[in-house]
Amino acid sequence: MTDAPAPAPELLDEGVVEEAPQDQLAFDVDDFPGGRTSAIEAVLMVVDEPVTELALASALEIPVPDVEAALAELEEGYAAQQRGFTLRHVGGGWRIYSRPDFAPVVGKFILDGQQARLTQASLETLAVIAYRQPVSRSRVAAVRGVNVDGVIRTLLSRGLIEERGSDEESTATLYGTTPHFLERLGLQSLDDLPALAPYLPEVDVLDEIAESGRS
Repeated sequence: MTDAPAPAPELLDEGVVEEAPQDQLAFDVDDFPGGRTSAIEAVLMVVDEPVTELALASALEIPVPDVEAALAELEEGYAAQQRGFTLRHVGGGWRIYSRPDFAPVVGKFILDGQQARLTQASLETLAVIAYRQPVSRSRVAAVRGVNVDGVIRTLLSRGLIEERGSDEESTATLYGTTPHFLERLGLQSLDDLPALAPYLPEVDVLDEIAESGRS
């Protein structure tokens, strides 16, 4: 007969995670070199997407306020030491990124060794969706002047855009950007996008262009 699994930690008031008895843990974060702060740093080095304070607290069995203090310490420490990376709060969570100052170096390394991940057509289509969302496929095509079916499929498969319901009048599927899009651009919200929207046609103009293209 096998032993029953240990119960999951319970969330208490004010975002404090109840710590499990030490005999239920495989480790105690305070025993590691550097303690809790270094343990959190180690986790941040391997995450594929921004991680919340609560997720870190649950994983390490420590209170959320301790996580917040450690994150602040890491963020300030990286800035003071002028490291090549920085800790940023993006898309509702925390993740380590290369510092913007080193963008030329990082960009050259990537472009020298790899093909750009998105084509120019994909980037242009993504920009239209980002600034005019939720927007239909025909409206995006009206701005770009070409068929965008293949590009839309690519952006969907990469998790950069998603379906956002359908248009009430035409029943056409509407598209918008995803949290992954914000993460990849290092943005907290769509409000942080550069002011490009004024240079794009309004929705009613897009409809007129789309209709003229069908005639």
